[in-house]
Amino acid sequence: MSDLTAQHIGFLDQHLGTKRDLFHQSTRVLYSSLTQQCSQLESHIQNLLTKRAVSWISRSFKAKSSLQQLTFNLQNLSLRTSPHGIGSKRFQRVLNEELPRLAKELNRIESVRSYLQAAVQLEALVGDLEDAALFVMACHTGNMFSVKLSISSISADTARKHDKLLQAIKYMNDIEELLITAVKFHPQWHCLLRSVDIRVDKIVAALRPQVFADHRALLASLGWPPKLIPSKNESEQTTGLPNPLVLMQEDKRRNYSQSFIALCALQHLQNRREERQLNNLMKREKQNIQLWAIDELVSPIASRMEYHFAKWTEQPEYIFALAYKVTKDFITGVDDVLQPLIDKARLISFSAKEAWVSAMVRMLSGFLGKKVFSFLAERYKVKHLKPETLSSWLHLIDLIIAFDKRMQSLVNLDTCFLAESESFEGLSSGMSVLSIFCDRHDWLKIWAKIEFKNAWKKLSAELKEEKAWVFSNKGKSGVDTDQEYLLSTIEDHKAPPIAESFLKIIWEMIEHCQTMPSILSRAQFIRSTTGRFLWYFFKILLLQFKGTELCPDNSDDVAIVRACRLINAARYIWVKLQEWSDTVDFLEMKIAENDSGKCIPDDIMDKGCFYDEEIRSLSEMETNWLMDIIVVVLRQFEMLSWEYVQNKDNFEEDQDDTNLVIVEEAVDLVVSIDFVEALDILKSRLNIVKINLNTKDFLDLWRSIAEGLDHYISGSMVRSEIRFSKMGINQFEADMQALIFIFQPYCARPQAFFPCINEILKLLKLKKQEV
Repeated sequence: MSDLTAQHIGFLDQHLGTKRDLFHQSTRVLYSSLTQQCSQLESHIQNLLTKRAVSWISRSFKAKSSLQQLTFNLQNLSLRTSPHGIGSKRFQRVLNEELPRLAKELNRIESVRSYLQAAVQLEALVGDLEDAALFVMACHTGNMFSVKLSISSISADTARKHDKLLQAIKYMNDIEELLITAVKFHPQWHCLLRSVDIRVDKIVAALRPQVFADHRALLASLGWPPKLIPSKNESEQTTGLPNPLVLMQEDKRRNYSQSFIALCALQHLQNRREERQLNNLMKREKQNIQLWAIDELVSPIASRMEYHFAKWTEQPEYIFALAYKVTKDFITGVDDVLQPLIDKARLISFSAKEAWVSAMVRMLSGFLGKKVFSFLAERYKVKHLKPETLSSWLHLIDLIIAFDKRMQSLVNLDTCFLAESESFEGLSSGMSVLSIFCDRHDWLKIWAKIEFKNAWKKLSAELKEEKAWVFSNKGKSGVDTDQEYLLSTIEDHKAPPIAESFLKIIWEMIEHCQTMPSILSRAQFIRSTTGRFLWYFFKILLLQFKGTELCPDNSDDVAIVRACRLINAARYIWVKLQEWSDTVDFLEMKIAENDSGKCIPDDIMDKGCFYDEEIRSLSEMETNWLMDIIVVVLRQFEMLSWEYVQNKDNFEEDQDDTNLVIVEEAVDLVVSIDFVEALDILKSRLNIVKINLNTKDFLDLWRSIAEGLDHYISGSMVRSEIRFSKMGINQFEADMQALIFIFQPYCARPQAFFPCINEILKLLKLKKQEV
C-alpha cells in the first residue's frame, strides 16, 4: 500500500468497498473504468505525439529548403577557376562549411527520428504489457480449482488467463529485443532504457508472485506433494511412491503443461534481462541447471521431509536414505513428463533429471547447513566435546560423499559410459551437498582441520609398523634401459610402503572434496589439508635421514640402504605429485588461485603447477641426499686408496729389458695390492646402491661417482709428479682397467666416463720421438 498514491487509493475505495465487491461486481466495473482511462490516455499520447511530429516536420522543411539552396548553389557554381580565383573560393566554402553543417544536421535529425521511433515502439509494447498483466492479476485463479466451480468455467477462465500470460511474456520478450539492440547500437539512450526497465520491473514484481501462486494452486489440485512414506497396504502393493504427475487426467495434464511452459518462459526471460543489465551479452560460463517449475515441485516436499529429518539429526544415515528414496522414486516420472515440456519451451541444455536432482540436493544441503553442521560447528569449539564432534563430522562427510555418488548415478542412469565414471564434471558438478562449505569458509576451515587430524592419526599408525620403511626388493639385473624410467609404480621406484600409504591418505582427502562445486573452495581445502600434510611428512623424511648415520668412517651397509629408501620415497612422491598437478582438475584450481589474486613469487618458473613448491622441495632433498651418498663413497675410496696413490715405488721401479716382456704379460692380470681393498669396497657399495636405489637416481649416482674418481686419481697422479717406468705404466693401466671394469654392468662403454685417466694413459704410452 505504501507504493500507491492518493489517487490510486481513492480509485480502489470508490470501486471496492467490501470483500464481496472484490469477487462479484469488481471485474466488470474495473474493466469498464480502466478501459475508459486507457482510451483517454491513448488519445492524450496520440495528441502529444502529433504535436511532437509536427514540430519535427517543421525542422525537416527547413532542412529541405537548405538542400534546395545547396542544389541551386551547386548548379550555378563555375567549376572553372577564373584568373582571380573567385570560383575556387566559392567551391571551397561549400565543401568546408555548408556540406559538413548539412551532414551534421541530417545526422541529428536521423538520431532523433530513431529515438522517437524506438520510444513509440517501447511505449506501445509497455502499454500492451500492462494491459495483459492487469488482466492476469485481476483473475483470481486461486479459486479456480475449487470443487464448487464447474469444469467448463474453470477451463474457460484458465485458458483466457493463460493466453494473456503468454501475451505478456511475448511483449516482454519484444521489449527485451529492442532494449538489447539499443544497448548495442545506442548506449547514449540510457535514460530511455532505465525508464523502461523501471516500468517492466514493477510489472514483473507484481506478475511473478501471481504466476507462482497459480502454479502452486494447480499443484495442490493435482495432489502434490504425495505421501513420502506409503502405508502398510500401499507398501505391499507398490514398490515405489505414487507420482501424481504420472497419474494426471487429460484436462489437468493440459493445464499443468501450460503452467509449466509459462513458468519456464518467464524464467528464461528473467535470465535474459539479468544478463543485459549486468552488461553480459556473451554466453554464460556456467550453465544454470535450476528450473523454477521443478523447484516448485521440491518446495512442498521439503517441508514434509524436514519434519522427518529433524527427528534423525543424531542418525544422519536415515536422512540421506529418505532423500535418495524420494529422488529415485520420482525421477523417472519427472523425466518422462517434464522433459518433453522443457524441450517444447526450447530451453537448450536443460535436463529435467538434473534439475530435479539438483533441487533435491539443494534442499538437503539447506537442512544440513541449518540444523546439523551449525550444531557441530558450535560443539567443535567446546574442548571436552571435540573428540565426539570429530567422529560425527567425519561420519557425516562419508555419508555426503556416498550420497553425491548415488545422486550422480541417478542422473547418468540412461548413460552407461558415464555411469561407470566416478568423476563429477560439467553440469553435474553443481549437484553436491558439499556446496554447504562454498559459502561458509569458517566451516571449511573446521573440516580441513578435522581431515588433517584424521590423516595424521592414520599416518602415525602406519609409522608404528616395523615394515613401514622396508622394501622387499625384486632387483632387476642387466644393463639399464630407458623403458624403465617410464614406469611409475611403487615397485619400479623401489619406494618403501610408507610412501604408498602416505599418498593414499592424501588422495583420500582430495577425493573427499572432489564434488565441491566451487573450484576455489576446493583448492583452499586441499591446501589446508594435503599441502600442510606434505610438509609434515617432509619433516619426517629429514629426521629419518639424519638418523641414518651416513659417514665415510661407517663401513656398515645399513646406513646406505636406509638412505636409498628415503631417496626412493622422495622420488616416488615427487613423481605422483607431478602427475596430479598435470591433471585438468589441479590446473583449474591453480588458475582459480591465480585469478583470485593470490600472490605468486617471481622466482617460481612454472606458475601453472599446483604442487610446485612441494615438488621443488622434494627435488632438493633428493639431490642433497644423493650427494651425501656420493661423498661417502668417494671419501671411503680416497681413504682406502691413499697409500696406493702416495706410494711412488709402485710406478718408478726400473726393470731390465730382458724381463720386461715377461713382466708385461704377468701384469695384465694383476692389480696393485694397495688398490684391491678400495676397488672391492667401491664395487660392494655400488652393488648395494644398485639393488636399493631407483633406476633414475642410480644412473645419476654412478656417473657422478665415476666423474669424481676420474678427477681424484688423475689429479693425485699429477700432483705426485711420478716418473713412470715402463713397468709402472703397465701397472697403472692394469689398475685403471680394474677400476673401469667395476662400472661395466651399468654401461656398455664405461671408459667414456674417465676422460682424464684415458688422457694420462695416452700420454704415458707415447714414445720419446712422439713426446
